[in-house]
Amino acid sequence: MSDELVTGELAIDGLARSFAVRPPRVPNAPLVLVLHGNHSGSARTYTRPIMYDWTSFAAHADEWGIAVAYPDGHGGCWADGRGVTAADEAGVDDVSFLHAVIDWCADRFGAAPDRTLVAGISNGAFMSHRFAVEAADRVPVFAAVAGGFPAALLDMRPTHAVSAMLINGDTDPIQPITGGHSRHYGANGEPRGRTLGLLETARHWQALDRCRHDGGTITTEHSGRHTMTGGVGGTQVTAWTVFAGGHTWPGTPVPAEWADSPGAAVTTEFDAAEQIYHFAHPLLTPPATRKLTPTA
Repeated sequence: MSDELVTGELAIDGLARSFAVRPPRVPNAPLVLVLHGNHSGSARTYTRPIMYDWTSFAAHADEWGIAVAYPDGHGGCWADGRGVTAADEAGVDDVSFLHAVIDWCADRFGAAPDRTLVAGISNGAFMSHRFAVEAADRVPVFAAVAGGFPAALLDMRPTHAVSAMLINGDTDPIQPITGGHSRHYGANGEPRGRTLGLLETARHWQALDRCRHDGGTITTEHSGRHTMTGGVGGTQVTAWTVFAGGHTWPGTPVPAEWADSPGAAVTTEFDAAEQIYHFAHPLLTPPATRKLTPTA
């Protein structure tokens, strides 16, 4: 474990839940919750959080004035609402766990409990969507890399508008950019765990946030991103397509043992953590400014 990380454990519904935190160096710092993908079937043992090495949030923590937390999914996975992970099937309450991590960081380090940025990949991205919907008063911004909106959550409505950065590779075989179902089929071979594609996910969050303006598209040789602005409280939604990108975190090479896996293609055109932070920083606004009122 890195010397700069502080470990913690909380009891949630009788389960011991662990996490590590890179403490802030300044008071009232925003908190970044970084959520890993599903590694419940992996035999690899990690000496420190996988997302500590796979993202650059900790490396920039002092520069950006943030706290960074790395929660551990129960059994290596998250109960993201799709109903297909071991954590979902066991009825694990990951929403309460993440709430508790936010409170722990606020009590222990003075992190701002209502300026939390959630960023996840794959199973962690699905969980980011779920937590953004259910904890919208505490999460002004979230980022989902290689993970669309779970269809099972479409009827849920957040209490506050939440800005979203959505990133997906257009050759991702695990989370296709057009959406699809989980690789975990039902007992009779029926598909389960449908998620929306990148553009459909963006439209859903645009509708939830009530974005009114087209912020335009930026296209480079390796990617293209389209942004909608003018949501409640100034919220925005960005859909970022990585051309020839796989099921990976942009800016970080995949571990050597994954290099030959399907979906291992990764772009180094940009660092996802840096782009997520710079997108989020001006949007970490108080919940009162993002409160959603009923529409006629």
